[in-house]
Formats: sequence, C-alpha cells, structure tokens
Amino acid sequence: MRILITGNMGYVGPVLVRHLRAVMPTVTLEGLDSGLFAHCLTGAREVPERLLDLQRFGDIRDIDGSALEGVDAVVHLSAVSNDPMGNRFEAVTARINFEATRRLAGLARDAGVSRFVFASSCSMYGFAEGGPRREKDLVNPLTAYARSKVASEEALERMADRDMMVTSLRFATACGMSDRLRLDLVLNDFVACAVASGRITVLSDGTPWRPLIDVKDMARAIEWALVRDGEPWIAVNTGADSWNHQVKGLAEAVASAVPGTAVDIDRKALPDRRSYRVDFSLFESLAPMHQPRVALEQSIGGLVSGLREMGFADVDFRSSQLVRLRVLLDHIARGRLDEDLRWRT
Repeated sequence: MRILITGNMGYVGPVLVRHLRAVMPTVTLEGLDSGLFAHCLTGAREVPERLLDLQRFGDIRDIDGSALEGVDAVVHLSAVSNDPMGNRFEAVTARINFEATRRLAGLARDAGVSRFVFASSCSMYGFAEGGPRREKDLVNPLTAYARSKVASEEALERMADRDMMVTSLRFATACGMSDRLRLDLVLNDFVACAVASGRITVLSDGTPWRPLIDVKDMARAIEWALVRDGEPWIAVNTGADSWNHQVKGLAEAVASAVPGTAVDIDRKALPDRRSYRVDFSLFESLAPMHQPRVALEQSIGGLVSGLREMGFADVDFRSSQLVRLRVLLDHIARGRLDEDLRWRT
C-alpha cells in the first residue's frame, strides 16, 4: 500500500508517521507539506520525516494529479488548524480547508485512490445544549474552522463510492506530546502553564464541555480508517465517552499531576459559546480494536515529562512558536509569508 499524508509536518503528522511505520512496516509512506511549521520541533531526537519513504514540499492548493499517481490511500491532515488562525485568516481558511480539500479528493478519485481519510472535527457541534451529540444531530459551526469542516464533509460525501471509500473522522480536541508540540490546545496549554509558572488561568468560568483525544489515539483511529470495511462514506465522532470533560475539571486534573499548581478560574467571564459533549458509541461499534487507550492522566504525564525534558520554562509561551498563529504572524512580519499564507519567493 502506498499512503500519501498531507500536512504531515504539523502536530499530528509525526505521531501518525511513527505509528503507521510501526504497525504497517511494509507500506510506502509519503508526505506532502508546505513546511510552515517544519522548524517547530520540540524535544525531537531525530527529524520525524526520516521514517517516510518520500517527503514532498508544496502547497495543498497547488497539488496536481501526478502527485497521486499510484497512491492507494490519502490521509488528509493539511488545514488551517484552529479557531484563532481561522478567525485571522478567514478567507484563506475557506480556500485551504474546504476548496483545496474538495479539489484534492476529486484528483484522488480520478487517479484511482481507493481510500480517502479526512481529519474532521467535533468542533462543528459548536454550542450544543442537552445530551451528547451524535453524528445525525444538527451541527452548529460557530467559527471559520468549523464551517470549513462541515462544507468539506458535504463535498466528500458526494464523492464517496465503491471505488473510493471516504472516512471523515470527527476528532475530539487533540492533546498529548508530539515532536511538533502545539500549546494552543486546551489541555496542552494547562500543562504548559503548570510546568512553567505553577499557575493555571482558565479564561472562562470553567463550565464549557470539551471532548478530548490523545494524538496517539488519533493515529490509531486513522489506521482503522485505512483498513476498515463497510460503507463507502462514514462520518464518525472519534474519541471516547470517558474523555468528555468540563474545562475546570481538566485544569484540576493537571493541578493534581503537578503538585503546587494553583488554578484561577474567571467566574465573571463571558460564557464560552463553544461547549459540547459528544457521543462516541458509533466509533466504539465500528472500530472495537482501535479504541482510545491513553487515559487523561497518561496524556498529562506525557506532556509534563516531555516539557521538562525540553527544559521548558517559558511563562510567555502563548507568544512563542509553540502557538501556531504566532508562527504564521512571525513569518508574515519577517516577509517570508504573504497574507494568503503562501511563501514569498
């Protein structure tokens, strides 16, 4: 099997490549990435791309059919990957996350690719009162990022058929250690605060709900999507019911893991409109052998040890290259990148 992974030089890619190389040692793994975050290595003892058979550099908006010739499966990670970036680059987010996804899937279908795995997001549920959200429930995307995932799923569903099986993994919020760690994710942010300053500041009243998934378990879910049987099209909430947490509970769990950490909750903050619980029972029934294995305490412990091995002590980390929006803004400020998120030549 020959697998093309787009956006492989981000947060998830290094963990995914290592996992696939371990469980599928004979497959050919190729990466395609624009390199925006290639330099954001965190504690890596080797370049993660060493495990690939081929690394290509290029903008996903410019890919042509030749890059897909002979490819059996595409794992599409490439995206403007969170709400702050989506808010700052709203039009670009639509072009990269939706229009380029639709185009890539069309090229893949024309090239005879048999499996297309899309990294979607539970953030499309937005603000959801009542019980945990299932796949058939109405979505409520509140941000450019979430809207791009909804639009992409609608396009991909129309393309799926017996010749190209499409799996949309609606991931819970990612967390955990990576060779290209991000600290603009809720649990990762809390652990960084605890390690650097011994104080976690929750910028809401702490009541919003978030489902989480460790990046290692994201890799296992992608493995399942590459080998699954069944319907040509599946959109599935990807995570575990036990990982639905209120934000204040996450902060308290981190404080327990890092003794001496204080937790400050802004109980006067305006309500966070992004609050949702998610039902993961469909994923449990479809992928019983690929269920999440990493517990919350293990994910926190991995982050703590990883940050300490890095010598991490930056109390101002939200302005560092560990926050993806800051990386893009720095590229632009230094003239390396334009406002369309294209490299200047």
